[in-house]
Amino acid sequence: MVFQYYPDTDMLYIKLVDGVSTDSEEVAPGVVLDFDEKNRVIGIEIEDASTFVDLSRLEVLALPVVNLIVSEREPVRA
Repeated sequence: MVFQYYPDTDMLYIKLVDGVSTDSEEVAPGVVLDFDEKNRVIGIEIEDASTFVDLSRLEVLALPVVNLIVSEREPVRA
């Protein structure tokens, strides 16, 4: 699972599994689910994320995480 934030558009994308999105559905204002060819949810897009989510904090509880990767934010290019 990968959380990726795009500051230029204030969009948070949560990639649940690798795959190609073949369909999308807005399930609530600003919340879009991406589906693969077997109609499984593979990603969640949250528009205007900073108004809904505290992006300064990530807490992981009771997950069987074997490999935790923390990447630095890439610099914003002008």
